[in-house]
Amino acid sequence: MNITRVLLPVVFSVLGFASASASAQLKFEINGVGARQIPIAIAAFADEGTATQPITGIIKADLERSGYFKIIDAGGAMSENAQVNYGDWKARGADALVVGSVQRLADGRYDVRYRLLDTVKSAPLSGFSKAAGADRLRVVAHKIADDIYEKLIGVRGAFATRVAYVTKSGNEYRLEVADSDGEGTQVALRSNEPIISPAWSPDGTKVAYVSFENKKPVVYVQDLVHRQRTVVANYKGNNSAPSWSPDGSRLAVALSREGLTQIFMVNADGTGLRRLASSNGIDTEPQFAPDGQSIYFTSDRSGGPQIYRMSLNGGEPQRVTFRGSYNISPRVSPDGKTIAYISRRDGKFQLYALDLTNDQEIRLSDTVKDESPSFSPNGRYIMYATESGRRGTLAVVSVDGSVKHRLTVQAGDVREPTWGPFMK
Repeated sequence: MNITRVLLPVVFSVLGFASASASAQLKFEINGVGARQIPIAIAAFADEGTATQPITGIIKADLERSGYFKIIDAGGAMSENAQVNYGDWKARGADALVVGSVQRLADGRYDVRYRLLDTVKSAPLSGFSKAAGADRLRVVAHKIADDIYEKLIGVRGAFATRVAYVTKSGNEYRLEVADSDGEGTQVALRSNEPIISPAWSPDGTKVAYVSFENKKPVVYVQDLVHRQRTVVANYKGNNSAPSWSPDGSRLAVALSREGLTQIFMVNADGTGLRRLASSNGIDTEPQFAPDGQSIYFTSDRSGGPQIYRMSLNGGEPQRVTFRGSYNISPRVSPDGKTIAYISRRDGKFQLYALDLTNDQEIRLSDTVKDESPSFSPNGRYIMYATESGRRGTLAVVSVDGSVKHRLTVQAGDVREPTWGPFMK
């Protein structure tokens, strides 16, 4: 068993980077759609040319990327107050129609108005207006797409969320944050040493990560609002695999300070360290369950690496994965009903999901060097790192495996993805 690959995935991820320059922009390549697509017409927003962002284009791209919508050409622009002949749109094959407008206000902001119309029932379905500065127009467009997704799919949309990931350009590693569509990239941290295992705080204002800048793995928390960071774990040996508690007050971490790597709990400010359990094996990669009462983790206590669950109230850990001899990197869905993980079978490292309610397992990827899965906050998608042409890329797949797309940078590597929470 390769204990480095199993129990210190941060080291594996570092070694997986190729030496290449990286573009600052992620590019989406859609290669899969849902089993059923809702036909929807999206008219150009009236007076959209006054805005600094293509509102209509952003909404269309979001819905297309979701895999669950078929975009129907709507022709010209239509405002939210336009008279609509529902029968005409239904005859054109549209189950829904989106219309809206953009108006520049005296204070320099933009008033974006939108309506979603149900052509089947011949009635308005949703709509709102938001005033925003030029720097927030993309967010407004994502929120419109979120509203459309929720009203027509029945699940909250996650377009107005952010993702974090690590890129490498030359000898520089960067922890970057971007909108869910890869736009609006910001660099949270630059280092000449590897950065790995980023994890969002539940409120979306901080990212925990592991940095090797002190020539050893140390866990930090980076405040994205105030640009400050805190050392959370810098003990003897390896400090790795941070995971936030659901209330954001604590982190679970994997430390080798006492010999074998074991799981500890620490406050978000680095105080109050305590060991959660003891074993004769190596325990690592802790992940809180959504209720905060238990933790999933990887352990080799049964011989090969498998995923276990332990209650924070005590008791023996229970083994969760039994198929395959090598299962690592557990991630728990927001509703707590599914875990995603990486399994090695026939020499391939691939993404799997296990339904905890019925023990049904599904393989979600066709690639062979997968790592670092991360659920979208609505639980409908999983982002993970993989390789394409010997380059690190990110991929997204729906939990049923039907929707797939890949994110790449123009000439470099991108890895270690983590999907941020819903923002208030």
